Amino acid sequence: MTTLHAKVAVVAGATRGAGRGIAVALGEAGATVYCTGRSSREGPTNPKRPETIEETAELVTFAGGTGIPVRVDHTDETAVQRLIEQVRSDHGRLEILVNDIWGGDELTEWGKPFWELDVARGFEMMERAIHTHIITSRHAVPLMRDGSDGLLVEVTDGAFHGYRGQLFYDICKASVIRLAYAMSVELAADTITAVAITPGFLRSEAVLDHFGVTETNWRDAIDKDPHFAHSETPLLIGRVIAALAADPTKSSRAGQPLTCWDMARHYGTTDIDGAQPHWDEHLDAAIEEILRSPSPSPDDLLLLKARLPQLDFDLTRAKQRTQMDAFLARNGDPGPRQ
Repeated sequence: MTTLHAKVAVVAGATRGAGRGIAVALGEAGATVYCTGRSSREGPTNPKRPETIEETAELVTFAGGTGIPVRVDHTDETAVQRLIEQVRSDHGRLEILVNDIWGGDELTEWGKPFWELDVARGFEMMERAIHTHIITSRHAVPLMRDGSDGLLVEVTDGAFHGYRGQLFYDICKASVIRLAYAMSVELAADTITAVAITPGFLRSEAVLDHFGVTETNWRDAIDKDPHFAHSETPLLIGRVIAALAADPTKSSRAGQPLTCWDMARHYGTTDIDGAQPHWDEHLDAAIEEILRSPSPSPDDLLLLKARLPQLDFDLTRAKQRTQMDAFLARNGDPGPRQ
């Protein structure tokens, strides 16, 4: 079991999803975790979701750590400064910072080319998903530099250099990868390792609700989407981050975009059910099967169309990309991604 006893962490965006899983896993390893976000029992800001930072903090404590909820709007620099001053006052140090603030799902306009997008919505997404990460790191890193052996994690979606299907979404997810790299360069003389990491197909609370299942019976949704069989709970990326935080050789990965599936295998980390889903291997196998099909379904063609630009600049998949191009040309354009 990974040991992070006496370590202090801030998980920015810990209300739900990957952020909650990361906070709980750090608690499972014995850390003290400040769980931040806007949704609180004192007044939730998201009427569509019931989760709160207080619930996350309780789960952290139940898992074996110490959970501390702090309501913070990370677009507010003054509020972030107050958070870091609270950590400094309470503990005098900070070893782990995880930037997982997103909030862009409701703002993403899938299926539209960039010249038809709502610019105001796109800029709001960038404020939530990029500006917050910069603000938080700006004020947390000076406290981390006062200590030693720190870890700064940028949570993203996909470790590839290709396109993610929508301009503002792509900018946000690619930008935090670049943030991790840029910060790693400036932190080279410090004992702080900055990385980016992506989960696979995440069984977040919202995804479970979308499929009409719970974590107890999630496999019932596989009939609706076969890819769901290769999904993972938010706890898996949290356990991977906990293992990375405890790794004395983690600095060798500074600046890199990492994947939950590769790192889980590296550390021998498993999900709650003991599984180690590998999203890239699953997608590669699914695509190979589609390419052998004489009559692909519309969903098959949409998967190929969505995956194709993700493989741009990936020389290891150049042959697969050529095959996909030819297959789509033969079988027609499935239309815009929905």
